[in-house]
Amino acid sequence: MQEDIYATNRQVTLLDILDRVLNKGVVISGDIIISVADIDLVYVGLRVLLSSVETMERQGDASREKSLIP
Repeated sequence: MQEDIYATNRQVTLLDILDRVLNKGVVISGDIIISVADIDLVYVGLRVLLSSVETMERQGDASREKSLIP
């Protein structure tokens, strides 16, 4: 199915991307280290979860159901 999407020269709009991100969710993570003379001075860790509330509720319900099944 993925190959079908790429095979057609379909233009993807920003709205399509936003819709997919909100329906599936996306996690962005990164690290920034500021150092001088090989001495780390500042470390910043970044974790961002972008999703719709409906998707998060759906994922939460699914994870609760999995934890209830022995």
